[in-house]
Amino acid sequence: MACDPANPKGSGIVDVWKEPVTIRFGAIDKSDRLTLDAMFQFFQDAAISHADNLNVGREEMARTGQVWILSRMTVFVDRRPDYLETVSVSSWPRGFEKLFAIRDYNIKDKDDKAAVSARSAWLIVDLEKRRPLRPQAVMDLLPQNTGLDAITQDAGAIGGLPLISGLAERDCLQKVSERKALYTDLDFNGHVNNVRYINWLEDTLDLEILEKADKMRFDINYLNEIRSGETVDVLFAPIQIEGSDASHVFAFEGRKVNGGQSAFRAELRLWESVKE
Repeated sequence: MACDPANPKGSGIVDVWKEPVTIRFGAIDKSDRLTLDAMFQFFQDAAISHADNLNVGREEMARTGQVWILSRMTVFVDRRPDYLETVSVSSWPRGFEKLFAIRDYNIKDKDDKAAVSARSAWLIVDLEKRRPLRPQAVMDLLPQNTGLDAITQDAGAIGGLPLISGLAERDCLQKVSERKALYTDLDFNGHVNNVRYINWLEDTLDLEILEKADKMRFDINYLNEIRSGETVDVLFAPIQIEGSDASHVFAFEGRKVNGGQSAFRAELRLWESVKE
């Protein structure tokens, strides 16, 4: 059953949120295919709609002084959907691990084959104290969807990305940009929205590298929120991963200019098709 994002509660509670989406012009790059940041936008919208459907959306959480904050995300792209292709975007809760509430996603084609699969880890945060709370009381009320995995744990999903030791002293490190959190970066919670981080990182790379990428793996850890007016140095370095056959691998870190605190870490692997 297709869900209606304009009326999340209209069809009753659903264990898995699923909505049709047509890939429009603003969601593609020069290759005519879906961009990574657009995938994150689709996932964010689906998660918000499903939370509303399950009665744990923004308004319900705010009544108890709580808010959902995205902490980690792992995305596997097997194929980038094409311009004007209609796909289904699905999202569902998968229980919790320690302080993290787990939510999975996929984007499937007309043949019900997953083009993109993802797993996220969310924190429930006290709005006033800005501290994480244990999620069990909320998660126990939600569908567990046992066995319904978009990706498996042995794929390294939602793992913590380590501090890139010594990168600041290595010649290969580049400070590629300095980004100040401005109006278009911010969301309702008053901090930089999770999708905007992806825009920042995409902007550090050569256009052709991203346009030619057929498959991807992207991991990001959101470490410290970036508030309005704060400035972040975006650091970048090509890296090697033992055993990986990826065409390109990049590591990223965002450090607040005031104090040097790490705001995020990310790793992007790209595979290009071999032309005959």
